[in-house]
Amino acid sequence: MRKPANPTVAIAAIVLFIAVGLAVYFTFYSSAAEPKYRTQTLEKGNIQQAVSANGTINPMSLVNVGTQVSGAVKKLYVDFNSKVKEGQVLLELDSALFSAQLKQSQASAQIAAATLEQATANEARARSLFEKQYASHQELDAAIQAKKAAEAQLQLALATVEKDRTNLAYTVIRSPVSGVVVDRSVDIGQTVAASLQTPTLFKIAQDLSRMQIHANFAEADIGSIRVGQAVRFTADAFTGRNFTGEVKQIRLNPIVQQSVVTYDVVVNVDNPEQILMPGMTAYVSIAVQERKDVLLVPNAALRFKPVNVEAVKKNGGDTAAKNGKPKRDAFSGTVYLLQGAALVPASVTLGITDNRNTEIVGGDLKAGDQVVVGDALANNKVPANNVPPMRRMF
Repeated sequence: MRKPANPTVAIAAIVLFIAVGLAVYFTFYSSAAEPKYRTQTLEKGNIQQAVSANGTINPMSLVNVGTQVSGAVKKLYVDFNSKVKEGQVLLELDSALFSAQLKQSQASAQIAAATLEQATANEARARSLFEKQYASHQELDAAIQAKKAAEAQLQLALATVEKDRTNLAYTVIRSPVSGVVVDRSVDIGQTVAASLQTPTLFKIAQDLSRMQIHANFAEADIGSIRVGQAVRFTADAFTGRNFTGEVKQIRLNPIVQQSVVTYDVVVNVDNPEQILMPGMTAYVSIAVQERKDVLLVPNAALRFKPVNVEAVKKNGGDTAAKNGKPKRDAFSGTVYLLQGAALVPASVTLGITDNRNTEIVGGDLKAGDQVVVGDALANNKVPANNVPPMRRMF
């Protein structure tokens, strides 16, 4: 004989069934009451169009200090960030070989001087004998030529002395300008070789309170940039802080990389706090146009294209939205207004943009109109087939 069903189990099963049914109902049908599109109200405001590029911050004057002679570094007097004055000694090279060479050339000069003295005496003696007819004219000419050769030899020896003395002086490297050492490329004991290209030992920035930015702007933007325009830029080291500068120069030399043409724009920057350091990356923005108190449309509204073509209400006079594919160019666009459940296309003439909003210079829109900026279902990450995913009940 079967036992009667437990009423508690039966009640629990009924409650579970009702809960599942309600969950399924709300999952599949609650979205029907939600709006299908996201809208935004058109407003008037100010807009500024800017061109932007990345650049590198550098000192206005960066001097590379090298050496004209080779040798091992014997003494080093400065380091990174050292402040130096013009003429200050930076380092000394081993001067033993140059000192020996100078002594050798000085000895050669003394020999040449003695030779000249002897040649001068011989020339005077030959001239006296020639006047007394004890020497021929040929002997007198030979004495005169020997004196001239001795004079030339002495001049050559003295020039060699001067050269060796100069090379010896070059073993002491001095700062050509006053400034700050921003780079040091040598250490004590290191040998530097001055061959075809002078090696760089130090880099000295003359004044870090004034800097320059070298930014490469695309050729499409370069026509809007003028010398003297105000510049705004940011740096990664100072998040949330804006700096200002001024366009100093637009260099005519094009830079071509992978068929892309850019131009170097030099921006002057005041750095009184000296917090901007050489080599920092600057994100430069130059305002080229500005409008005030104009009607603005979000760029999202211009990008919006209805997925459901049948939802677009056909305006007799508006052929831009036929088949849901409005015709657009650089100066026009189409936005959609929501009337009931239908989308109404509206063609507009566009002005400048700041990449978030665009100026409306023509069309039937006005402040307060609600334009569609996106699909609400897409914003909620609903699959493309419009079927909501099943939610886990347990």
